[in-house]
Amino acid sequence: MIVYPDFQVLCFAAFSVFEIANRESGQRLYDLEVLGNGGNSVRSSFGQAVTCAPLVDDGFDTILVGVGIDIPPHDRAVSEFLNDTSARTRRIASICLGSFVLGDAGLLDGRKATTHWNFGDSMRTRYPKCTVELDRIYVQSGRIWTSAGMSAGIDLALGLVEEDHGRELTAMIAKGMVLHHRRAGGQSQHSALLDLDARSDRIQASLAYAKRNLRNALSVSELAAVACVSPRQFARAFRAETGKTPGQAVAALRMEQARMLIAQGTLNMETIARDTGFGSAERMRRAFVRAQGVSPSTMRRTLRDGLPVDGDAHMLD
Repeated sequence: MIVYPDFQVLCFAAFSVFEIANRESGQRLYDLEVLGNGGNSVRSSFGQAVTCAPLVDDGFDTILVGVGIDIPPHDRAVSEFLNDTSARTRRIASICLGSFVLGDAGLLDGRKATTHWNFGDSMRTRYPKCTVELDRIYVQSGRIWTSAGMSAGIDLALGLVEEDHGRELTAMIAKGMVLHHRRAGGQSQHSALLDLDARSDRIQASLAYAKRNLRNALSVSELAAVACVSPRQFARAFRAETGKTPGQAVAALRMEQARMLIAQGTLNMETIARDTGFGSAERMRRAFVRAQGVSPSTMRRTLRDGLPVDGDAHMLD
């Protein structure tokens, strides 16, 4: 991993994926090294120095780029290093705004990439030859991988390990890191649960229950029983905390889960509709067209072909 001055230490969470891969497999699958322009040490965003090796090509299999929470300045030495090593490196990946480092090196020209949603316009303006896809948490375009936010770097790293060693090891790593679930690259950068932002334990518990049981009808009475309050009290408290009715929240969770399964491309539409509580593929199709402006089959094609999807998994009004 190449780190820039003032890099976010959360970038190292992606590195942990490879470290845990070694532990879970009982083998030395990955050797990890941190590089910095000039070597010596590079300070993180809160001032802690990390010892780095210089930018020397030691025959790396995979290079990651970690930066801070602002667009990094163009570092000509890093661009030259990436260009010199790109022909001999199997994969080059960036975490969050590290995509700008790849763009400055010309590695995004003619490719698809993503970055943090708040910097999408800047990325499109700066790299017009790159197709920027902000509706994904990470994007693989040939041997170039890019992730959205800092935490999405974990999902990207899991994707890299899965490409190398399969799903079984990847699932073991995710379980070992106590991840709620492993997110597919086609998942939206926006989370329905985060948008709802429930504060109390009882409302959070009901939302977690709903997410685990989407194939159920999920009535207000059922969710209220999880929260251990009356249906009337639950509905009032739920709206006060989230700004949405329970029905609207459940609809958003169904949409988000269905989109994730559609992006994975392994289940047919009837199965996805049943597992996410839509009941039938036709009801799911109508819900997607109403909320996102595209049908599930069209969304699957665009995600498979690497095209941007018109709209994200927003909550129903």
